[in-house]
Amino acid sequence: MRAKIFMILGALLATLLATAQQSWTLQQCVDTAWANNRNVKQQALTRKMREISYQQARQNLLPNLNASANQSWTFGRSQIQDGTYQNINSTNSTFNISSGLILFDGLKMKYNIDAKKADLMASDADLEKMKQDLATYVAAGFLQILQNKELLQIAIDQLELTKTKIEQRKSLVEAGKLAEGELLDLISQQSKEEMNRLKAENTYKLSLLDLAQMLELDHFEDIVLVVPESLSDLELQVLSPNAVFQSALTHRPEITGAAFKLKSSEINVLSAKSAYFPILDFGANVGGGYYNSVGIPISTSLGFNLRIPIFNKFETKNQVRTAQIGVESSKLNMENAKLELKKTIQQAYYNATSAKSRWEAAQKSEIASREAYRFTNQKYEAGRATVYELYQSKSNLTQVLSEGVQAKYEYIFRVKLLEYLK
Repeated sequence: MRAKIFMILGALLATLLATAQQSWTLQQCVDTAWANNRNVKQQALTRKMREISYQQARQNLLPNLNASANQSWTFGRSQIQDGTYQNINSTNSTFNISSGLILFDGLKMKYNIDAKKADLMASDADLEKMKQDLATYVAAGFLQILQNKELLQIAIDQLELTKTKIEQRKSLVEAGKLAEGELLDLISQQSKEEMNRLKAENTYKLSLLDLAQMLELDHFEDIVLVVPESLSDLELQVLSPNAVFQSALTHRPEITGAAFKLKSSEINVLSAKSAYFPILDFGANVGGGYYNSVGIPISTSLGFNLRIPIFNKFETKNQVRTAQIGVESSKLNMENAKLELKKTIQQAYYNATSAKSRWEAAQKSEIASREAYRFTNQKYEAGRATVYELYQSKSNLTQVLSEGVQAKYEYIFRVKLLEYLK
């Protein structure tokens, strides 16, 4: 009865543990990182500020409307209604409503709208670039976990093989058919492999921690990753770096962002030059008041105002020159963005081809190493090979398997990176 109770409790505990573990797809990891990352949030706030600036630039086309009022008291001699002065106390109340509209300012407001719109689009591109960079880091961390998990499984499998050998040899030692020293050698080998397993397990946990920190999660022990279906198809194709680069020039956010910043700089030159033109505005005013409780008639006025710049100590000229320097700086930033993108694509391509070569070599080496281990194991079982020879052959196989796993995931990441950059 107790055994049944323990079995039921064990099944319930296993169910609870399985429920507590959350499965994460790559897209869920990326979405969580985007939602929690503070740099992304900060860039989103910057984008909102640019949007407000753009809206304000458009709203500057509207006329303004202002109202004012004034109340004053005068003690002693003051002027009365007939223009003479008497020694009396007086009060004076006035009010005024005015409105103004700029009719022409050398198109400065239009250029300002265009520049603010370009700044807003550049901010959108900067936000997208930050999100894409973060997605790349998350994907790299995601694949690192899958790689370390496979490496851990290799260490576990090798340890289990040695444990099986030890159990087989124990019975032979107890029967007096095998020297105890050989069993001790196997136990020593088990200790080394147990250390390798612990190292692999620690590396795996650290990679889980790295991903959890990128996602800004408090706990990482219960993270279970869902292997993407695309990774099961390892017939991946390495894209041409030139084709990727030409495609990336049309849509990568770092390129579009630099283009919008260049456009904003060019518009700023036109905006600075608009200060050479006169400004024409229209104004309307309504006002009135009271003086010693005697009403002052309401007056209205309409008028145009023309301001013609003649000399402003070369301020406009220097503003134009400064804006032109800004254009040259933006052009350099554009070229630098293209150069950095090209470097990233070329590095990803050559890393992918190198990883592919290493993986293919590791696959061939794995076949040879497995056959070598099988042969050495047969010799060991027949008493024609030492424990050391068996351990050396097994160690070589483990090394080859580990290198193959690392090359495979390096190849997958670089190929996917090229596809992502395209």
